[in-house]
Amino acid sequence: MPEDPEPPSRLERRKQRTRAALIRAARRLIAEGKVNVPILEITQAADVGMGSFYNHFDSKEQLFEAAVADVLDAHGAMLDRLTESIDDPAETFATSFRLTGRLFRRRPQESEILLANGPALLSSDRGLAPRALRDIKAGVDAGRFTVDDPELALAMAGGALLGLGKLLRDDPDRDDARSADNVTENVLRLFGLSAAEARAVCQRPLPEDAFAQT
Repeated sequence: MPEDPEPPSRLERRKQRTRAALIRAARRLIAEGKVNVPILEITQAADVGMGSFYNHFDSKEQLFEAAVADVLDAHGAMLDRLTESIDDPAETFATSFRLTGRLFRRRPQESEILLANGPALLSSDRGLAPRALRDIKAGVDAGRFTVDDPELALAMAGGALLGLGKLLRDDPDRDDARSADNVTENVLRLFGLSAAEARAVCQRPLPEDAFAQT
């Protein structure tokens, strides 16, 4: 049997904590629209020394890229966990879309990062985009979607999602759950589901622990 890997040393644990602190600070600054700050301000926000920054990143741009990737990976992992037991690709797509729509209110810092990087995220190989494309193609293969061009379908769905996010941010009195479900219904109809089918899929309950903080 292979030997169990050795636990990380105290030095490695400290490095991991420092890197995590820098990424948390970068996520906060991106959400606040402060991407042109000097590195000193980043390290102060993370409560780490200037020298520690360069032990992990070559530039603040590299740090901000890592922070965005961190958000995408976390959101993608959540979607994988919450949709793994769903057999219908149309429902898998709808569940991911409905959950992400609710993200704009439930996780405001993450939503600001998604909105700030929206166009780039539509072609990213991390986070929601590759999962949505996978589900669109699976829906076509299963006969649930009548889509000739999955990449174009993804672009239309992504545009609708980002538009929803901006609307929810600009109109705090709007019902986020109802709005997210309405947009999802319309996207499903665009993909070929009947109005009744789209409504039924979007009325199915969502996991209660979807936005539980880990």
